[in-house]
Amino acid sequence: MDNNTRTNSDSTPLKLAVIVASNREGRFAPVLAEWFRGRLAEHADFAVDFVDLAEVELPTALSHRPDAAVRAELAKVSPVLDAADAFVVLTPEYNHSFPASLKALIDWHFVEWQAKPVGFVSYGGMSGGLRAVEQLRQVFAEMHAVTVRDTVSFHNAHGDFDEDGRHKGSTGPDAAAKSLLDQLAWWAHALRDAKAVRPYAA
Repeated sequence: MDNNTRTNSDSTPLKLAVIVASNREGRFAPVLAEWFRGRLAEHADFAVDFVDLAEVELPTALSHRPDAAVRAELAKVSPVLDAADAFVVLTPEYNHSFPASLKALIDWHFVEWQAKPVGFVSYGGMSGGLRAVEQLRQVFAEMHAVTVRDTVSFHNAHGDFDEDGRHKGSTGPDAAAKSLLDQLAWWAHALRDAKAVRPYAA
């Protein structure tokens, strides 16, 4: 048998949740989200849902007994996170870190992240959001998630896109996105198959 042929009979598309982390007014995130949507269209492994945190209002103060308003906000996102086989976090860098809206989303969930892979598309100034990504790797490790090595990073992202939202730079980000999605698909298949045989024990 070809070594590249998967023996698992489960050919169901992987459920990918793309989390758009910025909720600031005037944010650049929608431009990058549309660009990434185009890269996803070239990758057949995934059935994709976008989770836009500008449309969710989760408080940073956690409660074991959330009130009705919080439960309503969780209902917008929790089922998508729970059903996902993998995640991509599209995040800016704010003050050398990541947005509070993203931290709230992470902290309001736990089992939804477990034994699933997480990839990153980041943007910012000179660092391209990579300082936010490095902190997120530590946070997701605590959630028992697996972060993939390769990322997509846009340095001074505003200058990389024209007024119609088209990327005008090199093909580097396209290649980086393909590498990210290939790795994410490998991990998502491997972890989904493993959990079908033996449930993950946190």
